[in-house]
Amino acid sequence: MMDHSTPPTMIADEAEARQWLGQWISASGHGDGAAMARLERLVAMLCEENAHQNLVSAGSLSEVWRRHIVDSAQLLRFVPRETCQTWLDLGTGAGFPGIVIAALRPDLEVLMVESRARRIDWLERVRQELGLSRAVVLGQRLELVETRKVDAISARAFAPLDRLLALSARFSTGRTVWLLPKGRSAAQELEALTPRILSGRRHTFHVEQSLTEPQAGILVGHLKSARE
Repeated sequence: MMDHSTPPTMIADEAEARQWLGQWISASGHGDGAAMARLERLVAMLCEENAHQNLVSAGSLSEVWRRHIVDSAQLLRFVPRETCQTWLDLGTGAGFPGIVIAALRPDLEVLMVESRARRIDWLERVRQELGLSRAVVLGQRLELVETRKVDAISARAFAPLDRLLALSARFSTGRTVWLLPKGRSAAQELEALTPRILSGRRHTFHVEQSLTEPQAGILVGHLKSARE
């Protein structure tokens, strides 16, 4: 877990991103000795595939470690390493954050929801190339995914907060950690949440500062039932 006593230091460029990630893997226990090698391979595959399909904006590839790899990896700062065994990533797309989480923590069962055929093919290729046997690509719309309870739920640019919760609250318990990068809209979307949207639950969401973008926030917290 991160130290909340001091403001996070912004990661400004690729060198700082790689340095932060290497140091954080060593210090946090999230990641094994092969984690950086898996991420290196992911970056190489992404750059090659992006010439054939628009997985990420071409301009972002020059800052791929800061804007995609570390931007995804930082979510693990808020998840207890000892108690998280199952992770659900909604709208994984090019693999962020789901594939990055799986590459760092191959011991986790990472479920990646993605309905677009070419993205499904891409995720399967990466999963197999990186040897991520516990990562699972759920190639269907979220509404069709069978309900199960998970320890962490992430979603990067998947849907507005109210719709996201309406679609995915069924996967959550009071202990599930939600990790929702929301960019500049984080505080605004959180303020707009109403009891009607939460359907009788209460939330403990708060905004955490992203390490990769000064004006970006991450919603972190839990959904609790009336009895919790």
